Amino acid sequence: MTRPKIVVTRRIPENGIELLKRYFTVDLNKSDKDLSQDRLTKRLDGAFGVVAMMANKFDSETLDDLQTVRVISNFAVGFNNVDVSAATKKGIVVTNTPGVLTDATADMTIGLMLATARRIAEGDRLVRAGKFRGWTPTYMLGQEVSGKTIGIVGAGRIGTAVARRSIGFGMKVLYHSRGHKTEIDSIGGSLVSLEKLLAACDFVSVNVALNDQTFGLIGRKELALMKPAAILINTARGEVVDEIALISALKRKKIAGAGLDVFVNEPKINPEFMKLDNVVLVPHLGSATFETRAKMSEMVAMNAIAVLKGERPPGILNPELLEKSKV
Repeated sequence: MTRPKIVVTRRIPENGIELLKRYFTVDLNKSDKDLSQDRLTKRLDGAFGVVAMMANKFDSETLDDLQTVRVISNFAVGFNNVDVSAATKKGIVVTNTPGVLTDATADMTIGLMLATARRIAEGDRLVRAGKFRGWTPTYMLGQEVSGKTIGIVGAGRIGTAVARRSIGFGMKVLYHSRGHKTEIDSIGGSLVSLEKLLAACDFVSVNVALNDQTFGLIGRKELALMKPAAILINTARGEVVDEIALISALKRKKIAGAGLDVFVNEPKINPEFMKLDNVVLVPHLGSATFETRAKMSEMVAMNAIAVLKGERPPGILNPELLEKSKV
């Protein structure tokens, strides 16, 4: 019996590939370069499904070209690369990997907060350049993290995990969300407006999903509300923050610094960032641990396998499609 084909658009940890091989003929892009849209569409000809990366765009036009695909299994929590509504109309199940990368991304948020506040990356560059001339009482002073106020913009799984970690530093937690989050409230966090959060906090952590409402959420007006000593951390999506406005604020010291794991046009980075010592730049490493990527690899495989078996995938984004199929 011929196994259905599944396309994996980039190399993923081997545990996921081995799972897929039990049920599918795996067409793996072994290169670390993204497939062009044309090449991706051609490879999907006759395929049952695809394990997709955020760089793979599935808009309504692309989806119209897919005649056999029944599942798009996204190797990410985010899914702004897929028009879920259009996929649903076409009968394609869309899935993601919620939960498995929460802790790794929250750890990265705290890491960026510490690195920026204590000038760790700047200090590393200085030492490597042979410019360290010895300790003095006023040399490379940074900011303390303990006891400060952190504002969490977007209190989903990752935002909540950041709040829990912040309590360990004795921080006061404010958060902005569509409603109260019991877990954050229970550890002393307070739900406030975005404007109040920005004005009151020493650190602002951006943890929202990217959608029409959050695109450009942190712009010139919002940055102007922040304290001159405040630090912005973004481990969500680059498009949530207006990079031009942020660069201007950093140059003019309207805010003290920023720690960025994501960028608008990644892997291309605005060269103006490179000129600034008060920003820490990380190449999208939020979920980049051995443990987390292995869990993500397993989950994308299980999502695709579940669709093949007619079962509910653990990371389904359009469950109404399955409900319709039962009618």
